Amino acid sequence: MGYSRAVRVGNVVQVSGTTATVNGDVVGVGDAYTQTVAVLDIICGALRAAGAEPEDVVRTRIYVTDIAHWEEIGRAHGEVFGQIRPAATMVQVAALIDPRHLVEIEAEAIVP
Repeated sequence: MGYSRAVRVGNVVQVSGTTATVNGDVVGVGDAYTQTVAVLDIICGALRAAGAEPEDVVRTRIYVTDIAHWEEIGRAHGEVFGQIRPAATMVQVAALIDPRHLVEIEAEAIVP
């Protein structure tokens, strides 16, 4: 398909939509909290590889396949971003690329 996990232009880092896929395997099948923790771990690694930190995140976009899982997803998001408080959007979508994915998250950071 041709994409980057994260792209940095100047002091802005954009992290692509990220799912709980590690080494080709979906992590936390059926568990929205575990998937969100895995997604955020991948995102934090991508930020650091691009010279940013989670504290630099100003926006997240959260796509979920079942909005009923919002509390578990929100709890995991809050564990990383609770003190940072980026602008955030959570929306339910019809499907993600793999039916085992429950959540996909994008992030945008501005490096000071």
